[in-house]
Amino acid sequence: MSAPSPQSAATAADPASARSAPRALRWLAAPPTAPRLPEDEVARSYPRLRLQVFLGIFIGYAGFYLIRNNISLIAPLLMDEGTISTVGIGIIGNAVLLAYGFSKFFSATISDRSNARYFLPIGLALSAVANLVVAFVPAVSASVALFASVMFLNGWVQGMGWPPCGRVLVHWFSTNERGWKTAIWNTAHNVGGMGVGALAAFGLAITGDSWQSAFWVPALGALVVAAIAFVMVRDRPEAVGLPPIEEYRDDPAKVEADASDLEGSSYWGIITKHVLLNPTMVFLALANVFIYSLRYGVLSWAPTYLAEHHGMSLAQGIAGFSLFELAGIFGTLACGWVSDKVFRGNRSWTGIVFMLGVGVFLVAYWLAPVGTPYWLLMVFLFFIGAFIYGPVMLIGLQALDMSARHVAGTAAGFTGLFGYVFGATLASTGVGWVVHEFGWGATYGLLTLSVVLTIALLLCVLPREKQLMAHHRSLSGTDAQETRS
Repeated sequence: MSAPSPQSAATAADPASARSAPRALRWLAAPPTAPRLPEDEVARSYPRLRLQVFLGIFIGYAGFYLIRNNISLIAPLLMDEGTISTVGIGIIGNAVLLAYGFSKFFSATISDRSNARYFLPIGLALSAVANLVVAFVPAVSASVALFASVMFLNGWVQGMGWPPCGRVLVHWFSTNERGWKTAIWNTAHNVGGMGVGALAAFGLAITGDSWQSAFWVPALGALVVAAIAFVMVRDRPEAVGLPPIEEYRDDPAKVEADASDLEGSSYWGIITKHVLLNPTMVFLALANVFIYSLRYGVLSWAPTYLAEHHGMSLAQGIAGFSLFELAGIFGTLACGWVSDKVFRGNRSWTGIVFMLGVGVFLVAYWLAPVGTPYWLLMVFLFFIGAFIYGPVMLIGLQALDMSARHVAGTAAGFTGLFGYVFGATLASTGVGWVVHEFGWGATYGLLTLSVVLTIALLLCVLPREKQLMAHHRSLSGTDAQETRS
C-alpha cells in the first residue's frame, strides 16, 4: 500500500492540531497551510528561509545553555557564604536534570502541535525569568528546598527548547541532508556552553564577584536571544506558502503520516501507537540510557579518576574535562557527515561504528597503567568524547527520522527522557557508588558493558531502518539521488 504524499499528510495534520488544542491555547497551535506561492517566488524564498530558520534555531538553542544550570559555575562562592553545602549543590543540580528529562518528553507532545516560532522563545524567556528570580529574590538562595524548586521549574521550561528545534529540522530539511544539518545545529549547545562562561565571568568582574550576576547577566542575554529567535524562526514551509521539504528536494521521508490515522485517533492514542508501544522507539530509548551513562560517566568523573588513579593535579583533570567537551564538536559534525554521505541516511550503522570507536578508546583509557604520559591519556579522552557525542546526537535524529512528522518531536523527547532521567542519573549517582564500593576497575568494566549493550540495541533497530530506507529509495527512484540544496 502506498504512503500518502507529504503534502496531504501535512495538510491533514493542521486541523488535527487545531482541534486538539485547548481554546485558550489556540494561538499557540501550529499555523494552517497558506496558499501556495508562485514557482518563481518559491525558488527565490525557499533557500533564504531555510538558512534563516536554521540560524534561528541555532541561536535560540544556544540561548538555552546560557541559563540551564549556572549553579555549577558559582558553587564555590555559595559554599563560601556557608548557606549551601556540597550536598545542597548536588540536590539543586539534580533538580534541573530530572525536570529537563521529563519535560523533554512532555513538552514535545505539546510542541508537535504548536507553532515553533512561539514555543521556543516562550520557553527561553520563562527560563530567563526563573534565573532572574534566583538572582533577585534573596529567599531563594537562603533555602535549598526553595532554590531546588525554582531550578526544577527552570529545568522544566528548558525542556521547551529541543522539541521545537527538532520540529523545524524535520519540516525544513529532508532525510538525505538532515544528519549533517542536525549535527551542525547540535553544536549550538557547545556555543551556548562557552557563552555562559564568558557572560558569567563578565558579570562577576563588574559586580565584584557577586554570585547573583552569574544568573542575571546570562538571563538578560537569553531574553535578547529569545527575541532574535522569534524574528527568525518559521514553523514549517507550508505555513508560509512553500511546498513540503520532501517535494521541494524530491527526497521522501522515511515514514509518512497516515491521514486516516490522524483523523481516527486521539492525539494520545497516536503517541501510544507510534511512540510508547513502538519497539523501535523503545530500543532507541534504552540505547540512550547507556549512551548518556557513558557520556556523563566518563565526563563527570574524569577529573577525579585522573587525580586518584593517575596522580594528576586537579587542573590537569579539569583540562581533560574541557578537552572531552571540545572533542564533542568535531565528533558531532563528523558523525552527521558520515551518516549522510557514507551510510546515506542509515543512522544505525553510523551509531554502531561510532560506538565501536568509543569502546576501543574507553578500554585503552581504562587499561592505561599508572605512569602513562599525560598527553596520551588526553588523546584517549579526546577520542572518547569525539566518538560518544556522535551517538548522543544520532539517537534523537533517529527518532525524528523513524517516526511520522506529526509525532517526531514526541519520539525524540521520549528517547531524551530515558537518556536524562535514567542515563545521566545513573552516571552521577550510580558511578559514584560503584567507585566507592568496587573501585575504578569495576566502574570502567560496567561502562564498557554499556558500549556492548548500546551496539546490541542499535542492531535491533537496524532491520527496521533498512526496511524504511528501502522504502525511501523506492519512492525517490534512486539510491543516490542528487537533490537541490
